[in-house]
Amino acid sequence: METVAPYKDIIEVIKASGGDAFKRCFQCGLCDVVCPWNRVRNFSMRKLVREATFGLTDIESEEIWRCTTCGRCPQQCPRDVRQIDSGVALRRIATEYGVFPQSVKPIRTISGSLVGEGNPLSEDRAKRGDWAKDLPVNTFTEGMEILYFPGCYLSYDPRLKKVSRATAAILNKAGVDFGILGSQESCCGESIRKTGDEDVFKRLAKENIKAFVDNGVKKILVSSPHCYHTFKNEYPEFMVHFEVVHITQYLLELLREGRLELKGEYPRAVTWHDPCYLGRHNGIYDEPREVLRQVPGLELREMPDSRSDSLCCGGGGGRIWMETLKGERFCDLRVDQAAQMGAEVLATACPYCITNFEDSRLTMGFAEKIEVKDITEIIQEMI
Repeated sequence: METVAPYKDIIEVIKASGGDAFKRCFQCGLCDVVCPWNRVRNFSMRKLVREATFGLTDIESEEIWRCTTCGRCPQQCPRDVRQIDSGVALRRIATEYGVFPQSVKPIRTISGSLVGEGNPLSEDRAKRGDWAKDLPVNTFTEGMEILYFPGCYLSYDPRLKKVSRATAAILNKAGVDFGILGSQESCCGESIRKTGDEDVFKRLAKENIKAFVDNGVKKILVSSPHCYHTFKNEYPEFMVHFEVVHITQYLLELLREGRLELKGEYPRAVTWHDPCYLGRHNGIYDEPREVLRQVPGLELREMPDSRSDSLCCGGGGGRIWMETLKGERFCDLRVDQAAQMGAEVLATACPYCITNFEDSRLTMGFAEKIEVKDITEIIQEMI
């Protein structure tokens, strides 16, 4: 491994990010045991921790960019080493110096799109609300019950637009007084923050906070667990607090209150995938399962690696934008698990998971064997 003499601030940056916890590590290796990377290739978080303790990390290597921030290692760590915080700190140094391996270089383009258009997909900001232009969806105004914040992928991606449209149909059916902000919205910033670009994250957060405050937003409904995590746990760093609800929680609330009535039958075997930022990071496990159990005719099957042990799709930590080689994709393993159980539908509630699983089922030849559905798409069929 090369030394890192040009990057003299490694230890200082790690400490400033809470990474001094690295010194608590006694190299037990539990992080390596649970890391999903070790199902597809050799990777050692334990080694990165050891190197970072002494400021010896090679920030020009691919290794500091592998972490998907799935939350498995801090969940298992007996010493509260806070691997994710310190790993992100290393990425901040790499970002500051412009040091990116080939697979990470797309992030530079994405950063420009986030600053210029408020989304990572190089799409026109003015078209952010076009997914709803032929639907009975209003612009949010102060006094409305809820702001629906679909996020970037659900606003622009052709596959994910089906999810935002399904959500709007459900809200209208339940009589929810909601609206969207369209072009006033920006990306929540969670993924770009996890790749180390703190300046872009702060810019996006401030844009959103201003839009929320200016429009009198109090309660925000989100489809993405990444938006949920960011608004709920990270935006309070800017001294603001909004009530944030994930769609899985809200669906259960609507069903319990009798505002939604499910009709007909859904006679299919369904398995639920727990997204990392919904489950491990925020403890939302029961609500989506309870929603699915209320669907007439639906047979819910649990996969191996479920709930707190859920297998990451590979899209967190900004890796949704990075190149992952064939044979190293966690999403392939997950789709195979679902297929091996005889599930006809792999259901989840995260745009990154859906994107990765859709790609896997096609490249693995499972297109006719299993469908990938957001939970809202299932509920929309039943109303």
